[in-house]
Amino acid sequence: MILSTIDSVTVASPTDLLGVRTLRALYLDGRTRPTEVVELVLERLDERGDDAVWISKVDPAGLRDRARALEQLDPAALPLFGVPFGVKDNIDAAGLPTSAACPGFAYRPPRDATAVRRLLDAGAILVGKTNLDQFATGLTGVRSPYGACESVYGRDLISGGSSSGSAVAVAAGVVAFSLGTDTAGSGRVPAAMNGIVGLKPTRGLVSVDGLVPACRSLDCVSVFAHSVDDAADVLAVLVGPDPRDPWSRTAPAADGLAAPARIAVPDLAGLGVTAGIRAALQQYTDDAVRAGAVVVPVDLEPFLAAGELLYRGPWIAERLADLAPFLEAHPDDVLPVTRAVLESGRRFTAADAFRGLHRLQDLRARCDRLWADADALLVPTVPATFTRAEIADDPIGRNLELGRFTQFANLLDLAAVAVPAGLTADRRPAGVTLLGPAFCEAVLLDIARSTNQEAA
Repeated sequence: MILSTIDSVTVASPTDLLGVRTLRALYLDGRTRPTEVVELVLERLDERGDDAVWISKVDPAGLRDRARALEQLDPAALPLFGVPFGVKDNIDAAGLPTSAACPGFAYRPPRDATAVRRLLDAGAILVGKTNLDQFATGLTGVRSPYGACESVYGRDLISGGSSSGSAVAVAAGVVAFSLGTDTAGSGRVPAAMNGIVGLKPTRGLVSVDGLVPACRSLDCVSVFAHSVDDAADVLAVLVGPDPRDPWSRTAPAADGLAAPARIAVPDLAGLGVTAGIRAALQQYTDDAVRAGAVVVPVDLEPFLAAGELLYRGPWIAERLADLAPFLEAHPDDVLPVTRAVLESGRRFTAADAFRGLHRLQDLRARCDRLWADADALLVPTVPATFTRAEIADDPIGRNLELGRFTQFANLLDLAAVAVPAGLTADRRPAGVTLLGPAFCEAVLLDIARSTNQEAA
């Protein structure tokens, strides 16, 4: 069994046993088999019980059948051979319902989303569909009729959203990686709240075919993983043009980092960042400098101003555009907080939308000047962490706080990778995010590896 064959594999924690590269090494050396890994996954699912992480799961017989079928193939020929993964339940996977955390909306997709199909074709094992903030509207992880899963750090801390279940499934060591989505930060906030890596690719780099849209022009499929290298390996399988996706883009040829890294670091005074998270960012910056990075000062004002457009500008109307017919036909099927956010889009006109586009273009031009002097922008992933009780006291306001350093990324066409940055003095998780211009994933991943060996 796999539990008895890991002595010669270097693992940082028990959850790393289900890391992508760890598993690949075990398979290639013949030290474990997919059927053994599936039994471990089933054991861990049973141990966690009803943790509100999963909305639907592949039945044990189906998992075992998939594992046995893979054992007839060559592990060297499949980059994700035998690697278990989860999928956020707003992404289609044939054989399981897609609910977007709204039971009244649920449907049975006739085929896999392109991203899911590429993972399966690479040999990965789908475990199930994970919980989320309903219709991917929120960053807290508590807006779901299927329950509000807790951070792996416990103490009633939120898991972050909207990709709540996807992050916890990885952080708890049930799966090696998972798919989330990221429109306003949903692929980064949960990573910070659970001490894992969250990779948000450039818009269009990964197909959104088979995704229930949140904000169609901004949506991304994201990756949660135990390490930067694991996230990079999954991304390599996912990328590529897709004729089914009208938003699909092909990345130009790009090189990795030309050392030393130039990292733009803002002054966080007056931005509501807790002392613990400020200290974590400073420690990460100091470690980056020791690793050879050069720090570049940056004014975050135009970035934050762009982020304000997402929920306080006309882009909230884009969220309503796809869901308005369902809201009108099934008003009682939508959670009150979700409905309130979506309905707020009705106050914007077509003229407002154009004004927003013009404002965004001005801000983007200002922000883009940074890339002449810096390879990446470093920010806290979240300015503060909250318990589920604290979110209940102010669900809208604290949700906006969580998105302060994330919600500008897709509006400005940036790529991002969120990495853990330890714990604060009061034992709450801290995370930081590296952002850069479109299609700079290789550079961001190189910087993340070189400046944070724990996340590599």
